[in-house]
Amino acid sequence: MGRAGRRLPALAALFYGALAALVLLGVRDVMFLYEENRCSMTYMYEYPEYLKIKLPKKTARRYPAYELYLYGEGNYAEDNKNLLLTGIPVLFLPGNAGSYKQVRSLGSIALRKAEDVDFKYHFNFFSVNFNEELVALYGGSLQRQTKFVHECIKVILKLYKDREFAPSSVAIVGHSMGGLVARALLTLKNFKPELINLLITQATPHAAPVMPLDKYLTDFYTAVNNHWILKAQDLRNLTTLSVAGGFRDYQVRSGLAFLPRLSQHDSALSVVSSAVPRAWASTDHLSIVWCKELILATIRAFFDLIDENTRQITEDPKKRMSVLNHHFVRHPAKMFEENPEAFTHLTGAFKWITVKGSKWTYSVYNDSDGKYFSFPLASHRISYSHVYCENSMLDTSSWIYGCMNTNSSTCLEAADLSWRAELLPTTKVVLLKLLDYPSLSHIVIQVPPAVGNKYTLGCEFFKEDSRTVQLPVTHLFSFGFSSSKILLNSTGLLYNVQLQHFNQIYQAFKIYIDSRCQSLKERKPSVYRLHIPWSYEDSITVAKVPSLVEISAKLHIAQPHSDSSLPELNIYSSPDCQYEVILKTSLLQVLGQIVRFHAGAFPVYIVSSILLTYGGQLSTLRSTGQCSDFSLELVRAAKPYKVEPLISIVVFLQGFNWFREIWESLSLPEVDAAVLSRQDAWFPLVSLILFLFGTGIAYWSGVFFSTSLRLFSSLWLTLIRPTELQKDKLITPSRLCGMVSLALISWTTCGAFAVLIIYLQYLFKVIKLHVTVRAEQNMHNRDSGHSKEASQNSSTHTVKAQHSVDSIPEATQSPSNSKTLAEAVNSLKMHITVLNLFTWIVLLNLPSLIYWLKNLRYSVRLDPDPCRSTAIILVCILEILMNSSTCEVKSSKLLKIAVKVPLPLSVAMLAFGRMHLYRVPHFVTFSLLLHVLCCFV
Repeated sequence: MGRAGRRLPALAALFYGALAALVLLGVRDVMFLYEENRCSMTYMYEYPEYLKIKLPKKTARRYPAYELYLYGEGNYAEDNKNLLLTGIPVLFLPGNAGSYKQVRSLGSIALRKAEDVDFKYHFNFFSVNFNEELVALYGGSLQRQTKFVHECIKVILKLYKDREFAPSSVAIVGHSMGGLVARALLTLKNFKPELINLLITQATPHAAPVMPLDKYLTDFYTAVNNHWILKAQDLRNLTTLSVAGGFRDYQVRSGLAFLPRLSQHDSALSVVSSAVPRAWASTDHLSIVWCKELILATIRAFFDLIDENTRQITEDPKKRMSVLNHHFVRHPAKMFEENPEAFTHLTGAFKWITVKGSKWTYSVYNDSDGKYFSFPLASHRISYSHVYCENSMLDTSSWIYGCMNTNSSTCLEAADLSWRAELLPTTKVVLLKLLDYPSLSHIVIQVPPAVGNKYTLGCEFFKEDSRTVQLPVTHLFSFGFSSSKILLNSTGLLYNVQLQHFNQIYQAFKIYIDSRCQSLKERKPSVYRLHIPWSYEDSITVAKVPSLVEISAKLHIAQPHSDSSLPELNIYSSPDCQYEVILKTSLLQVLGQIVRFHAGAFPVYIVSSILLTYGGQLSTLRSTGQCSDFSLELVRAAKPYKVEPLISIVVFLQGFNWFREIWESLSLPEVDAAVLSRQDAWFPLVSLILFLFGTGIAYWSGVFFSTSLRLFSSLWLTLIRPTELQKDKLITPSRLCGMVSLALISWTTCGAFAVLIIYLQYLFKVIKLHVTVRAEQNMHNRDSGHSKEASQNSSTHTVKAQHSVDSIPEATQSPSNSKTLAEAVNSLKMHITVLNLFTWIVLLNLPSLIYWLKNLRYSVRLDPDPCRSTAIILVCILEILMNSSTCEVKSSKLLKIAVKVPLPLSVAMLAFGRMHLYRVPHFVTFSLLLHVLCCFV
């Protein structure tokens, strides 16, 4: 029995160690295992300067921590010092802890672009200094920032008053939470929507906060998103683009950056940076503001948006969307034209060559003669459904045309099909369905003179079925032990591999593409594109041929129920090569997806496990009079079947109208689990996994906490002489004064500051108790050893024995001393658990404390304070609790109630706290309040 008892903790440690290891593997995948940074750094050609714009006295007095700047370099900065501005205003809003100086990449590249057009058009980039506030974690200042931006827009527009081409609106670029603040402008009562006509956001979490740590943050999100959905009709003249960073951005996952659909008005566009043409790179949360490829796309779009008549950004919403689609969705390798000509004349003394075969390739190098290759369609329409052409010459000239109903091998007027093309990293391609062009008689490829250049072209006609293959993905729980394979004997230039049953966010695969060629001649690189049809989140890989390439396949957004399309792996291949595609489930990336989508809810599951453990300790104290150890009690009490089934029943009942009506009549908040279950069919299973992960983290955090206390107590023992065990009074005048003082600190300054003070005081008290208990235990063990030795020598040394017997009562003292030590040990175990719970409360309130410290020079009082009232209650509770012992608690009449409360509180915490982390301290506070009452009743 003793051996079994020893084996149980070892097995528990192994089990929870494995769970914690799985969490660490998931965190490692999210934070470290992503593609290398493919962004180029932007550089300033001249020293950047930031001219502070003087604000009206009323505005400056109301917002002392905020400022407005104008960006400039060199002569441009010198010319603008008198603020006689003639450009197009763009306002940059930094995000969480962001600097106003992050505008320099946009401003510098825009200035270089303006120089290229001899300053026919140019932009003035303004930037707001938000004092690097932590608005992603503390929502109390979001409304203040929004109102300040409104004032800034009015100040900016006044600078252009009486100019020849005075702007009536401002374009906004918002990074991270700056994008949300820009969207919130529309919710202000006195804000005129026509003041903004273009909004570009970079890595902005639009859908929900990353960490919902206070009520002000969640309320702000609710107000903004509800307004944008309900007032979609009023927002049709505002064009919004959201650019997400992809998998490199582990701070804001790309799924949160997708904007809500604005009814039938397509005025909002959401893309992932890996899918942006001419960028094709994932960015981290900070590099998205300086990634040269993305900034170039943004600035090109800005210049294409200019209306030549007004010298400002066009007021036509359709043109704005057309420009954004051109630069951020599908780039046809052509300069943007608002109304491209339907027909063009094929001129020039080029040689006409008719190609009758279904497959054609052509390489040219240093050829001084231009050519037209003509492909008659009449013979191909019967046998083939599509024509595909590619061209490795990446200039922006037209190159493919369609001739209308002509019997001649030449045509003078043709439709420019180059607008149907798409730019890829090493080639531009066009895929045409022949049925969509019934009036075309010929396809014409133009090959201009290639002096000093080398490039290749190719065309082929094919049936769609012959180039489209389906590959079923492996099951989520195959853990990589099984694979799905397909072999492509390429005789053509394009293959589409459709991935069946790939539609959930937790699915993650490794795709291996092994290309083998018949000859070793130099070939163009292959391009592999993972295309997700329901969102713009494609990823592109370029690889040499032959080679073995590994591609990660995972989603940012699950497939909508209304969409039945299949994700595709587009292989732009080399002819006469064989491609083997092998797909396996990646357990590591599956864990990464769970962490990526639900890491923000981990604190709820961890605290829930600790609360169940705390309830278990109270239960054993009531039944046996002894307090069990934290790790042993966690193994016994923190079980998912105690909480998950109850939540699932409530979620199930939420599907019935009568239950929802009763629920709403009781004014109960919406169950977070019900919302998550509607969004994700897998969530009940994922919630179980998250509970196990949370328990594993709670177990090892408890071990770490206990070990740390032991180390501190050992250091104390070597430096300071411990005090004797003595019973403390629960309330003394000095403690009452301390309680009132901390309550006043909480009310007049910052609640989180008072919470931190009482936490450190409690920590000191527990370490002191730990030291005293260890000293008493050491003394007791030493005295017990002396007593045993004395009894063994009593038969031979009677005189000495008599002396030892006289000294035993003084050394071992009475049984009451052992009882006091046992009570102290029980109290210490209970205090460690309470302190463990309290640690998480401190961590959840830490952002508001950091915010308060950074803004202390502007205001002593944090307003609004998300934890002021909770802090006052906690101060009173913990001031009493830290001086209590299990002796008072186990004799309490209220202990029976206190034992039963942690379980329903854990259920409520998981039901209402997963999307509202700020509710977690309330549940813990209520449980601790009952504990305090047990000390008195």
